[in-house]
Amino acid sequence: MNRTTLRRPLALLLLLALAAGATAGCGSGAAEDPILRMSAAEALERGKELMAAEKYGRARKLLSHAFEVEPNSRAGREGLLLLADSYYLAGNQANWIQAEAKYRDFLNRFPTSDQAAYAQYQIANSLAERVEKPNRDQSATFKAVQAYQELVRLYPTSEYAAEAQAKIQQVQDQLAAHEFVIGDFYLRYRYPSAAIGRFEELLERFPDYSERDKVLYHLGVAYMRSRLPDLQAKAAPTFEQLEQEYPESRWVDEIPSDLPPAEVPATDAGSDESAGSGTIADDEEGAPS
Repeated sequence: MNRTTLRRPLALLLLLALAAGATAGCGSGAAEDPILRMSAAEALERGKELMAAEKYGRARKLLSHAFEVEPNSRAGREGLLLLADSYYLAGNQANWIQAEAKYRDFLNRFPTSDQAAYAQYQIANSLAERVEKPNRDQSATFKAVQAYQELVRLYPTSEYAAEAQAKIQQVQDQLAAHEFVIGDFYLRYRYPSAAIGRFEELLERFPDYSERDKVLYHLGVAYMRSRLPDLQAKAAPTFEQLEQEYPESRWVDEIPSDLPPAEVPATDAGSDESAGSGTIADDEEGAPS
């Protein structure tokens, strides 16, 4: 037998030995992970300790393990809910998105849990945390209002129902502020009829808006700047409403002294049509939609 023939089986044995060693090494590495040897209860307790220390990232692996090992046990359910909490408490947009997803996962899996109302409340809170400034997109704001309303509808006797009602008002204030920003834009860029539409709708949709006095003032100004006499005539009553409802408001001091008459001047029908012809179109031409 020549040397080449002897080398082949030796090389094959060496490769097999290396492969077996690598496999054994991987297996022992996984077995050495202390978390994988924990029961759900053990992982949950250690995860709680890390949560109390605000070490949310480190807690997640333990809480995930508690849920994955025994998903239908008390420890598993609590682990999933705390996992959602770890994302919510960590803050920032990305974590709040993850938190909402985990809370929804909890509700989908355990809809009759005694923690269902809390999970729904936290879904709404996760959305409310992502609310943008009034001049930005308000899709998260709408969803937050709906989530709080869903909590009140599904769990009216829950300890979170009263808090949800208060949060609804706060979030709706944000939506009202968004509408005001748009109306104010129209007013500043000389599209009074478009501004009037926004302000009137705002007052109707959000009667409890915390800055309602500001809206009344700007609505009165928009009426004054309109080219239509019947709209101009609404300015004085609007300012009067502002004075009566909010006598201490800073906007009362801003009411102009040269108000148009509160009644539309009498004119013949032909004059009315002539005066009104094209005025709304003139006001809104080029206005953003």
